[in-house]
Amino acid sequence: MTVFELRNLRIEIIRGDITKVKADAIVNAANSFLKHGGGVAGAIVRRGGYIIQKESDEYVRKHGPVPEGEVAVTSAGKLNAKYVIHAVGPVYGDPKGDEKLFSAFKSALVKAEELGLSSIALPAISTGVFGYPYEKSAEMLAKALEEFDESAKNVRRVIVCLWGEEAYNKFLEVFKKHFGKS
Repeated sequence: MTVFELRNLRIEIIRGDITKVKADAIVNAANSFLKHGGGVAGAIVRRGGYIIQKESDEYVRKHGPVPEGEVAVTSAGKLNAKYVIHAVGPVYGDPKGDEKLFSAFKSALVKAEELGLSSIALPAISTGVFGYPYEKSAEMLAKALEEFDESAKNVRRVIVCLWGEEAYNKFLEVFKKHFGKS
């Protein structure tokens, strides 16, 4: 684990399985229809239980698909969290992709703040089947964290949970550039 201290936030970068992280909210890298078949989304439903998919289906039935860059919230089932915040990132190559990815990260952080949570765990949104390079995803998250740090009151701990070594190393490299030494 590597830790960065901002004015209001403690950012922890870890390698591991986000479904095993203990936090008030776990962020899911979701698609607009909240169909959680593979990747992080599939793992979250497998470990947390079908209730997460059921609540996601109900959300889409009531509100329609979640636009890229925005979030939806469900319970966390059997996960070590109160909520799953489903953040919809863009597919790499979208001309407004960076803007939408920044918005997905920032929206997840703001939603955690609105829910009065103190901790949130985030994955590398859009880097799986959506094809975003780790470095770009890390840049958008770093920018979102810098901006969010100014207004954070409830959220104090942000865990960036990365599955593989390559992702971990790229995020670490980008975060060191943004936040200085850990």
